[in-house]
Amino acid sequence: MTDLAARVYNHTWKIDPIVRSVLDTDFYKLLMAQTIFRRHADDRVSFGIINRSTHIPLARLIDVGELREQLDHIRTLSLSRGESTWLRGNMFYGTRQMFAPEFIQWLEGFRFPAYSLERVGDQYELVFEGPWLETTMWEIPALAVIMELHSRAVLRGMGKFELQVLYARAMTRVWEKIRRLKQLPHLGIADFGARRRHGFLWQDWCVQAMIEGLGPSFLGTSNCLIAMRREVEAVGTNAHELPMVYAALAETPAAMLDAPYKVLSDWQEDYEGNLRIILPDTFGSAGFLASAPDWVAQWTGIRIDSGDPVAGGEQAIAWWQSRGQDPRKKLAIFSDGLDVEEIERLHAHFNGRIRTGFGWGTLLTNDFRGLGPDGRLDPFSIVCKVLSANGRSTVKLSDNPLKAVGPPSEIARYRRIFGHAEAMHAPVVV
Repeated sequence: MTDLAARVYNHTWKIDPIVRSVLDTDFYKLLMAQTIFRRHADDRVSFGIINRSTHIPLARLIDVGELREQLDHIRTLSLSRGESTWLRGNMFYGTRQMFAPEFIQWLEGFRFPAYSLERVGDQYELVFEGPWLETTMWEIPALAVIMELHSRAVLRGMGKFELQVLYARAMTRVWEKIRRLKQLPHLGIADFGARRRHGFLWQDWCVQAMIEGLGPSFLGTSNCLIAMRREVEAVGTNAHELPMVYAALAETPAAMLDAPYKVLSDWQEDYEGNLRIILPDTFGSAGFLASAPDWVAQWTGIRIDSGDPVAGGEQAIAWWQSRGQDPRKKLAIFSDGLDVEEIERLHAHFNGRIRTGFGWGTLLTNDFRGLGPDGRLDPFSIVCKVLSANGRSTVKLSDNPLKAVGPPSEIARYRRIFGHAEAMHAPVVV
Protein backbone atom coordinates (compact mmCIF):
# COMPACT_ATOMS: atom_id res chain seq x y z
CA MET A 1 0.00 0.00 0.00
CA THR A 2 1.24 3.49 -0.89
CA ASP A 3 2.86 5.43 1.97
CA LEU A 4 0.86 8.59 1.47
CA ALA A 5 2.75 10.72 3.96
CA ALA A 6 6.09 9.79 2.39
CA ARG A 7 4.79 10.48 -1.12
CA VAL A 8 3.46 13.87 -0.06
CA TYR A 9 6.73 14.73 1.67
CA ASN A 10 8.95 13.52 -1.16
CA HIS A 11 6.74 13.99 -4.16
CA THR A 12 8.35 15.38 -7.25
CA TRP A 13 6.52 16.73 -10.25
CA LYS A 14 7.50 13.82 -12.50
CA ILE A 15 6.34 11.14 -10.06
CA ASP A 16 3.11 12.81 -9.01
CA PRO A 17 1.51 14.99 -11.67
CA ILE A 18 -1.93 15.82 -10.35
CA VAL A 19 -3.74 14.45 -13.41
CA ARG A 20 -1.97 11.48 -14.92
CA SER A 21 -4.38 10.17 -17.54
CA VAL A 22 -7.23 11.22 -19.84
CA LEU A 23 -9.23 8.64 -17.86
CA ASP A 24 -8.59 10.47 -14.58
CA THR A 25 -12.09 11.89 -14.91
CA ASP A 26 -15.68 11.04 -14.04
CA PHE A 27 -17.43 8.34 -16.05
CA TYR A 28 -20.36 10.64 -16.81
CA LYS A 29 -18.03 12.96 -18.74
CA LEU A 30 -17.34 10.17 -21.24
CA LEU A 31 -21.01 9.23 -21.47
CA MET A 32 -22.01 12.84 -22.09
CA ALA A 33 -19.12 13.36 -24.50
CA GLN A 34 -20.42 10.52 -26.66
CA THR A 35 -23.87 12.15 -26.81
CA ILE A 36 -22.24 15.49 -27.68
CA PHE A 37 -20.09 13.73 -30.30
CA ARG A 38 -23.19 12.35 -31.99
CA ARG A 39 -25.40 15.44 -31.90
CA HIS A 40 -23.52 18.65 -31.09
CA ALA A 41 -20.02 18.33 -32.50
CA ASP A 42 -20.25 21.79 -34.11
CA ASP A 43 -21.51 23.71 -31.09
CA ARG A 44 -19.08 25.87 -29.13
CA VAL A 45 -19.22 26.48 -25.40
CA SER A 46 -17.19 28.06 -22.64
CA PHE A 47 -16.55 26.62 -19.18
CA GLY A 48 -15.24 28.49 -16.18
CA ILE A 49 -14.10 27.88 -12.62
CA ILE A 50 -16.40 29.35 -9.96
CA ASN A 51 -15.12 29.43 -6.38
CA ARG A 52 -18.26 29.61 -4.26
CA SER A 53 -16.10 29.82 -1.13
CA THR A 54 -14.80 33.30 -1.85
CA HIS A 55 -13.15 33.48 1.58
CA ILE A 56 -10.52 31.05 0.23
CA PRO A 57 -7.99 33.30 -1.60
CA LEU A 58 -6.86 30.74 -4.17
CA ALA A 59 -4.63 33.16 -6.06
CA ARG A 60 -2.69 33.93 -2.89
CA LEU A 61 -2.35 30.26 -1.95
CA ILE A 62 -1.60 28.66 -5.33
CA ASP A 63 1.43 29.74 -7.33
CA VAL A 64 0.40 30.69 -10.86
CA GLY A 65 3.50 29.00 -12.30
CA GLU A 66 2.64 25.70 -10.63
CA LEU A 67 -0.95 25.99 -11.83
CA ARG A 68 0.13 26.60 -15.43
CA GLU A 69 2.64 23.75 -15.22
CA GLN A 70 -0.06 21.28 -14.19
CA LEU A 71 -2.56 22.55 -16.78
CA ASP A 72 0.07 22.40 -19.52
CA HIS A 73 0.92 18.84 -18.48
CA ILE A 74 -2.73 17.84 -18.93
CA ARG A 75 -2.56 19.14 -22.50
CA THR A 76 0.17 16.55 -23.24
CA LEU A 77 -1.98 13.58 -22.18
CA SER A 78 -3.46 11.09 -24.60
CA LEU A 79 -5.35 7.83 -24.25
CA SER A 80 -3.00 4.88 -23.91
CA ARG A 81 -3.47 1.61 -25.78
CA GLY A 82 -4.42 -0.19 -22.57
CA GLU A 83 -6.95 2.49 -21.66
CA SER A 84 -8.50 2.31 -25.11
CA THR A 85 -8.73 -1.47 -24.84
CA TRP A 86 -10.48 -1.14 -21.45
CA LEU A 87 -13.08 1.23 -22.88
CA ARG A 88 -13.66 -0.92 -25.93
CA GLY A 89 -13.85 -4.27 -24.19
CA ASN A 90 -15.03 -3.68 -20.64
CA MET A 91 -18.60 -4.24 -19.54
CA PHE A 92 -20.30 -1.14 -18.11
CA TYR A 93 -23.65 -1.55 -16.37
CA GLY A 94 -23.89 -5.01 -17.90
CA THR A 95 -23.38 -3.72 -21.44
CA ARG A 96 -20.43 -4.36 -23.73
CA GLN A 97 -19.29 -1.84 -26.34
CA MET A 98 -21.16 1.00 -24.64
CA PHE A 99 -18.84 3.37 -26.46
CA ALA A 100 -19.09 3.28 -30.25
CA PRO A 101 -15.88 2.61 -32.24
CA GLU A 102 -16.03 6.02 -33.90
CA PHE A 103 -16.24 7.76 -30.52
CA ILE A 104 -13.30 5.74 -29.18
CA GLN A 105 -11.35 6.66 -32.30
CA TRP A 106 -12.06 10.34 -31.61
CA LEU A 107 -11.02 9.93 -27.97
CA GLU A 108 -7.76 8.26 -28.98
CA GLY A 109 -6.83 11.37 -30.94
CA PHE A 110 -8.14 13.84 -28.38
CA ARG A 111 -5.87 16.42 -26.77
CA PHE A 112 -7.04 18.96 -24.21
CA PRO A 113 -7.56 22.37 -25.87
CA ALA A 114 -6.07 25.70 -24.80
CA TYR A 115 -7.14 27.56 -21.69
CA SER A 116 -7.22 31.16 -20.49
CA LEU A 117 -5.86 31.94 -17.01
CA GLU A 118 -5.86 35.33 -15.29
CA ARG A 119 -5.65 36.52 -11.72
CA VAL A 120 -8.60 38.65 -10.60
CA GLY A 121 -8.03 39.90 -7.08
CA ASP A 122 -7.48 36.91 -4.82
CA GLN A 123 -9.07 34.43 -7.25
CA TYR A 124 -8.13 32.87 -10.57
CA GLU A 125 -10.28 33.26 -13.67
CA LEU A 126 -9.78 29.99 -15.53
CA VAL A 127 -11.82 29.63 -18.72
CA PHE A 128 -11.98 27.01 -21.47
CA GLU A 129 -13.52 28.02 -24.81
CA GLY A 130 -13.98 25.97 -27.96
CA PRO A 131 -15.93 23.03 -29.34
CA TRP A 132 -18.25 21.62 -26.70
CA LEU A 133 -16.86 18.14 -27.28
CA GLU A 134 -13.37 19.28 -26.29
CA THR A 135 -14.00 21.85 -23.57
CA THR A 136 -16.31 19.54 -21.60
CA MET A 137 -13.31 17.30 -20.93
CA TRP A 138 -11.60 20.03 -18.86
CA GLU A 139 -14.15 20.10 -16.02
CA ILE A 140 -12.89 17.33 -13.74
CA PRO A 141 -9.13 17.70 -14.38
CA ALA A 142 -9.27 21.46 -13.82
CA LEU A 143 -11.03 21.07 -10.48
CA ALA A 144 -8.68 18.27 -9.43
CA VAL A 145 -5.65 20.44 -10.15
CA ILE A 146 -6.90 23.40 -8.14
CA MET A 147 -7.99 21.25 -5.20
CA GLU A 148 -4.71 19.35 -5.00
CA LEU A 149 -2.55 22.45 -5.44
CA HIS A 150 -4.51 23.96 -2.57
CA SER A 151 -3.82 20.86 -0.46
CA ARG A 152 -0.12 20.92 -1.37
CA ALA A 153 0.14 24.61 -0.48
CA VAL A 154 -1.32 23.98 2.97
CA LEU A 155 0.85 20.90 3.59
CA ARG A 156 4.07 22.50 2.37
CA GLY A 157 6.52 22.83 5.23
CA MET A 158 5.03 20.07 7.37
CA GLY A 159 7.53 17.51 8.64
CA LYS A 160 7.58 13.76 7.98
CA PHE A 161 6.13 12.77 11.34
CA GLU A 162 3.54 15.54 11.27
CA LEU A 163 2.35 14.25 7.89
CA GLN A 164 2.30 10.67 9.14
CA VAL A 165 0.05 11.67 12.03
CA LEU A 166 -2.18 13.79 9.76
CA TYR A 167 -2.82 10.94 7.32
CA ALA A 168 -3.21 8.37 10.10
CA ARG A 169 -5.94 10.50 11.65
CA ALA A 170 -7.63 11.04 8.27
CA MET A 171 -7.51 7.31 7.51
CA THR A 172 -9.01 6.51 10.89
CA ARG A 173 -11.82 8.97 10.22
CA VAL A 174 -12.67 7.41 6.86
CA TRP A 175 -12.49 3.89 8.26
CA GLU A 176 -14.82 4.75 11.15
CA LYS A 177 -17.33 6.15 8.67
CA ILE A 178 -17.11 2.97 6.60
CA ARG A 179 -17.66 0.83 9.72
CA ARG A 180 -20.85 2.77 10.46
CA LEU A 181 -22.11 2.49 6.91
CA LYS A 182 -21.46 -1.25 6.90
CA GLN A 183 -24.24 -1.62 9.50
CA LEU A 184 -26.92 -0.34 7.08
CA PRO A 185 -28.92 -3.14 5.41
CA HIS A 186 -29.30 -3.08 1.63
CA LEU A 187 -26.88 -0.17 1.30
CA GLY A 188 -25.71 0.85 -2.14
CA ILE A 189 -22.98 3.51 -2.24
CA ALA A 190 -20.41 4.76 -4.74
CA ASP A 191 -17.43 7.13 -4.73
CA PHE A 192 -18.32 10.43 -6.43
CA GLY A 193 -15.31 12.31 -5.03
CA ALA A 194 -13.01 13.01 -7.99
CA ARG A 195 -13.79 16.67 -8.58
CA ARG A 196 -13.00 18.01 -5.11
CA ARG A 197 -10.63 15.37 -3.81
CA HIS A 198 -7.67 16.03 -1.53
CA GLY A 199 -5.50 14.33 -4.15
CA PHE A 200 -5.44 11.41 -6.56
CA LEU A 201 -3.53 9.10 -4.22
CA TRP A 202 -5.96 9.86 -1.41
CA GLN A 203 -9.01 9.15 -3.57
CA ASP A 204 -7.42 5.86 -4.62
CA TRP A 205 -6.85 4.98 -0.95
CA CYS A 206 -10.46 5.80 -0.08
CA VAL A 207 -11.73 3.56 -2.86
CA GLN A 208 -9.56 0.69 -1.67
CA ALA A 209 -10.87 1.18 1.86
CA MET A 210 -14.46 1.04 0.62
CA ILE A 211 -13.76 -2.10 -1.41
CA GLU A 212 -12.47 -3.88 1.66
CA GLY A 213 -14.80 -2.36 4.23
CA LEU A 214 -18.13 -2.43 2.39
CA GLY A 215 -17.84 -5.42 0.08
CA PRO A 216 -20.87 -5.75 -2.23
CA SER A 217 -22.45 -2.59 -0.79
CA PHE A 218 -19.76 -0.60 -2.62
CA LEU A 219 -21.11 -0.04 -6.13
CA GLY A 220 -17.99 1.47 -7.69
CA THR A 221 -16.30 4.78 -8.40
CA SER A 222 -16.99 7.62 -10.79
CA ASN A 223 -13.24 7.88 -11.50
CA CYS A 224 -12.51 5.91 -14.67
CA LEU A 225 -8.79 5.51 -14.03
CA ILE A 226 -9.31 4.14 -10.52
CA ALA A 227 -12.15 1.91 -11.73
CA MET A 228 -9.82 0.42 -14.34
CA ARG A 229 -6.88 -0.04 -11.95
CA ARG A 230 -8.94 -1.45 -9.05
CA GLU A 231 -11.24 -3.50 -11.30
CA VAL A 232 -14.46 -2.06 -9.95
CA GLU A 233 -17.51 -0.62 -11.69
CA ALA A 234 -17.24 2.82 -13.28
CA VAL A 235 -20.44 4.63 -12.30
CA GLY A 236 -22.25 7.78 -13.41
CA THR A 237 -24.96 9.03 -15.76
CA ASN A 238 -25.32 12.70 -16.79
CA ALA A 239 -25.15 16.18 -15.32
CA HIS A 240 -26.74 19.64 -15.42
CA GLU A 241 -24.46 20.61 -18.28
CA LEU A 242 -26.67 18.97 -20.91
CA PRO A 243 -29.97 20.76 -20.16
CA MET A 244 -28.10 24.02 -19.54
CA VAL A 245 -26.63 23.93 -23.06
CA TYR A 246 -29.77 22.58 -24.72
CA ALA A 247 -31.83 25.41 -23.20
CA ALA A 248 -29.28 28.04 -24.22
CA LEU A 249 -29.35 26.75 -27.80
CA ALA A 250 -33.16 26.84 -27.94
CA GLU A 251 -34.67 29.56 -30.14
CA THR A 252 -37.98 30.11 -28.34
CA PRO A 253 -39.34 29.93 -24.78
CA ALA A 254 -41.34 26.86 -25.77
CA ALA A 255 -38.18 25.16 -27.01
CA MET A 256 -36.41 26.13 -23.77
CA LEU A 257 -39.17 24.47 -21.75
CA ASP A 258 -38.80 21.36 -23.87
CA ALA A 259 -34.98 21.29 -23.63
CA PRO A 260 -34.71 19.09 -20.48
CA TYR A 261 -36.94 16.46 -22.11
CA LYS A 262 -35.05 16.68 -25.40
CA VAL A 263 -31.93 15.82 -23.40
CA LEU A 264 -33.65 12.72 -22.03
CA SER A 265 -34.96 11.74 -25.46
CA ASP A 266 -31.45 11.85 -26.91
CA TRP A 267 -30.07 10.01 -23.86
CA GLN A 268 -32.70 7.29 -24.21
CA GLU A 269 -31.53 6.65 -27.76
CA ASP A 270 -27.94 6.31 -26.56
CA TYR A 271 -28.26 4.40 -23.28
CA GLU A 272 -30.51 2.03 -21.39
CA GLY A 273 -31.05 0.38 -18.01
CA ASN A 274 -29.44 1.97 -14.97
CA LEU A 275 -28.09 4.82 -17.08
CA ARG A 276 -31.63 6.14 -17.40
CA ILE A 277 -31.58 8.29 -14.28
CA ILE A 278 -33.28 11.68 -14.48
CA LEU A 279 -31.68 14.77 -12.94
CA PRO A 280 -34.65 17.15 -12.62
CA ASP A 281 -33.34 20.14 -10.68
CA THR A 282 -31.50 22.15 -13.36
CA PHE A 283 -34.46 24.52 -13.72
CA GLY A 284 -36.48 23.32 -10.73
CA SER A 285 -37.60 19.79 -9.90
CA ALA A 286 -41.27 20.61 -9.25
CA GLY A 287 -41.80 22.13 -12.69
CA PHE A 288 -39.77 19.42 -14.40
CA LEU A 289 -41.80 16.58 -12.87
CA ALA A 290 -45.16 18.29 -13.38
CA SER A 291 -44.58 18.72 -17.13
CA ALA A 292 -42.60 15.52 -17.80
CA PRO A 293 -43.98 13.18 -20.49
CA ASP A 294 -45.27 9.86 -19.15
CA TRP A 295 -42.38 7.95 -20.74
CA VAL A 296 -39.95 9.74 -18.39
CA ALA A 297 -41.67 8.11 -15.39
CA GLN A 298 -40.74 4.71 -16.83
CA TRP A 299 -37.03 5.45 -16.40
CA THR A 300 -35.03 3.59 -13.76
CA GLY A 301 -34.77 6.38 -11.23
CA ILE A 302 -33.89 9.90 -10.20
CA ARG A 303 -30.84 11.73 -8.84
CA ILE A 304 -31.49 14.24 -6.04
CA ASP A 305 -28.69 16.79 -6.04
CA SER A 306 -30.00 19.98 -4.42
CA GLY A 307 -32.60 21.22 -1.98
CA ASP A 308 -33.96 19.23 0.96
CA PRO A 309 -33.17 15.57 0.11
CA VAL A 310 -36.06 14.17 2.16
CA ALA A 311 -38.50 16.54 0.46
CA GLY A 312 -36.98 15.64 -2.90
CA GLY A 313 -37.38 11.92 -2.25
CA GLU A 314 -40.97 12.35 -1.12
CA GLN A 315 -41.68 14.45 -4.19
CA ALA A 316 -40.30 11.69 -6.41
CA ILE A 317 -42.40 9.01 -4.67
CA ALA A 318 -45.58 11.07 -5.08
CA TRP A 319 -44.76 11.73 -8.75
CA TRP A 320 -44.14 8.07 -9.54
CA GLN A 321 -47.39 7.11 -7.83
CA SER A 322 -49.28 9.77 -9.81
CA ARG A 323 -47.89 8.27 -13.02
CA GLY A 324 -48.89 4.71 -12.13
CA GLN A 325 -45.39 3.57 -11.18
CA ASP A 326 -44.36 1.51 -8.13
CA PRO A 327 -41.79 3.60 -6.18
CA ARG A 328 -40.42 0.44 -4.54
CA LYS A 329 -39.03 -0.56 -7.93
CA LYS A 330 -37.44 2.85 -8.57
CA LEU A 331 -33.98 4.08 -7.65
CA ALA A 332 -33.28 7.40 -5.93
CA ILE A 333 -29.63 8.44 -5.93
CA PHE A 334 -28.72 11.07 -3.35
CA SER A 335 -25.55 13.02 -4.11
CA ASP A 336 -25.60 16.48 -2.52
CA GLY A 337 -22.91 17.10 0.10
CA LEU A 338 -23.35 13.72 1.75
CA ASP A 339 -21.59 12.50 4.84
CA VAL A 340 -22.20 9.47 7.00
CA GLU A 341 -24.85 11.04 9.25
CA GLU A 342 -26.93 12.22 6.30
CA ILE A 343 -26.58 8.85 4.56
CA GLU A 344 -27.80 7.11 7.70
CA ARG A 345 -30.75 9.52 7.99
CA LEU A 346 -31.85 9.17 4.37
CA HIS A 347 -31.39 5.40 4.42
CA ALA A 348 -33.60 5.08 7.51
CA HIS A 349 -36.27 7.36 6.06
CA PHE A 350 -36.60 5.70 2.66
CA ASN A 351 -35.51 2.09 3.23
CA GLY A 352 -38.23 -0.25 1.92
CA ARG A 353 -40.14 2.55 0.18
CA ILE A 354 -37.71 3.10 -2.72
CA ARG A 355 -34.36 1.70 -3.75
CA THR A 356 -31.73 4.10 -2.50
CA GLY A 357 -28.25 4.79 -3.76
CA PHE A 358 -25.70 7.26 -2.50
CA GLY A 359 -23.01 9.14 -4.41
CA TRP A 360 -20.51 10.01 -1.68
CA GLY A 361 -18.25 12.83 -2.81
CA THR A 362 -16.17 15.51 -1.15
CA LEU A 363 -16.69 14.38 2.43
CA LEU A 364 -15.32 10.97 1.47
CA THR A 365 -12.27 12.06 -0.53
CA ASN A 366 -11.48 15.36 1.17
CA ASP A 367 -12.59 15.26 4.79
CA PHE A 368 -9.62 16.76 6.61
CA ARG A 369 -11.84 19.05 8.68
CA GLY A 370 -9.99 20.13 11.79
CA LEU A 371 -6.92 18.05 10.94
CA GLY A 372 -4.80 20.54 9.03
CA PRO A 373 -3.11 23.66 10.36
CA ASP A 374 -5.72 26.26 11.44
CA GLY A 375 -8.46 24.41 9.55
CA ARG A 376 -6.92 25.33 6.21
CA LEU A 377 -7.36 21.78 4.85
CA ASP A 378 -11.12 21.95 5.31
CA PRO A 379 -12.96 21.28 2.03
CA PHE A 380 -14.55 24.17 0.19
CA SER A 381 -17.05 24.61 -2.62
CA ILE A 382 -15.66 25.13 -6.12
CA VAL A 383 -17.24 24.14 -9.43
CA CYS A 384 -16.44 24.25 -13.14
CA LYS A 385 -19.63 25.15 -14.97
CA VAL A 386 -20.60 25.77 -18.57
CA LEU A 387 -20.92 29.55 -18.99
CA SER A 388 -22.16 29.99 -22.56
CA ALA A 389 -23.21 28.05 -25.64
CA ASN A 390 -22.77 29.50 -29.12
CA GLY A 391 -22.40 32.91 -27.49
CA ARG A 392 -25.52 32.68 -25.33
CA SER A 393 -25.30 32.65 -21.54
CA THR A 394 -26.20 29.38 -19.85
CA VAL A 395 -28.22 29.20 -16.64
CA LYS A 396 -28.79 26.76 -13.81
CA LEU A 397 -31.57 27.57 -11.35
CA SER A 398 -31.33 24.57 -8.98
CA ASP A 399 -33.67 23.64 -6.15
CA ASN A 400 -31.28 25.57 -3.90
CA PRO A 401 -31.07 29.20 -5.11
CA LEU A 402 -27.59 29.52 -3.63
CA LYS A 403 -26.43 27.09 -6.34
CA ALA A 404 -27.87 29.18 -9.19
CA VAL A 405 -25.43 29.90 -12.03
CA GLY A 406 -25.63 32.58 -14.70
CA PRO A 407 -25.95 36.36 -15.16
CA PRO A 408 -28.65 37.78 -12.84
CA SER A 409 -30.75 39.05 -15.74
CA GLU A 410 -30.72 35.64 -17.40
CA ILE A 411 -31.51 33.88 -14.11
CA ALA A 412 -34.55 36.15 -13.77
CA ARG A 413 -35.62 35.43 -17.36
CA TYR A 414 -35.29 31.67 -16.89
CA ARG A 415 -37.34 31.87 -13.69
CA ARG A 416 -40.13 33.60 -15.60
CA ILE A 417 -40.04 31.02 -18.39
CA PHE A 418 -39.78 27.92 -16.19
CA GLY A 419 -42.08 29.25 -13.46
CA HIS A 420 -39.38 28.47 -10.93
CA ALA A 421 -40.43 28.81 -7.31
CA GLU A 422 -37.50 29.39 -4.98
CA ALA A 423 -36.92 26.48 -2.66
CA MET A 424 -35.04 26.36 0.62
CA HIS A 425 -31.78 28.27 0.84
CA ALA A 426 -29.39 25.61 2.15
CA PRO A 427 -25.74 26.32 2.99
CA VAL A 428 -23.40 25.11 0.23
CA VAL A 429 -20.53 23.47 2.08
CA VAL A 430 -19.08 21.45 -0.80
